Amino acid sequence: MTETDVYQWTKGAFHITTDKAAQDIPAIHRYLTRSTWAAGIDEQTVRDSVEHSLNFGLFEGEKQIGFARLITDYATFAYLCDVYVLEEYQGNNLGGWLVECCQSHPVSARVRRMVLFTTTAPWLYEKFGYEPVNRPDYAWAITRPDIYLKKDS
Repeated sequence: MTETDVYQWTKGAFHITTDKAAQDIPAIHRYLTRSTWAAGIDEQTVRDSVEHSLNFGLFEGEKQIGFARLITDYATFAYLCDVYVLEEYQGNNLGGWLVECCQSHPVSARVRRMVLFTTTAPWLYEKFGYEPVNRPDYAWAITRPDIYLKKDS
């Protein structure tokens, strides 16, 4: 397995690919900029994040309808983030399938620790073995929730 290996999954009219070149950056940006976790993110930041991540694009035909990415060193650690399925496609277990594909990728079997941060759909992630970290002085973070809303002066 190398960082450039492309993996694909198909389910009826839908497919998921890790091919970076297939990711529709403007579509991903349109969703993320209105999300609760990346409001106001600029397109270049989205482009850079896709370039430096293991991406899982969810498509119906040529239309990108969902996305997830793993920020990973491909050896010991992965951070699952930016998981979404467009609203009009929700309720069809596509989000579950998307996370399932992330979890079935060889990097997921290899890494010692996987994390995610979410305020929505904890029930989805619990199905895949994620647990809340509720130990004092264990998980630490610097969080800047409004960073994309602040414009350079």
